[in-house]
Amino acid sequence: MTVNAVCEALGLKVLNIANGEREIDGVYAGDLLSWVMGHAKSSQALVTIMSNINVLAVASLLDLSCVILAEEAEYDGGFIEAAKSKEINVFSSPLSAYELCVKLSGMI
Repeated sequence: MTVNAVCEALGLKVLNIANGEREIDGVYAGDLLSWVMGHAKSSQALVTIMSNINVLAVASLLDLSCVILAEEAEYDGGFIEAAKSKEINVFSSPLSAYELCVKLSGMI
């Protein structure tokens, strides 16, 4: 399923779209970035409440399809600017990480 299709189906708030046609091949949920780095796989969506630039560094390093901020986690303008410069798809949702993962597991 594409990033655009997931965004539309879940009603995600777009923070940055770099490549909406990118395929999502799975989902990984986590907030401990060192753990995410060792376990998430390329082309997965990362569901997290972390909203600092280190999340974007991990997303770029692992070539993740997108980052979804659960529970409308707060972020600052620097986060969005970094997502744009690194060309990372980033979204926000009021749903919990659990709710997002349950919905995503039925779609992907």
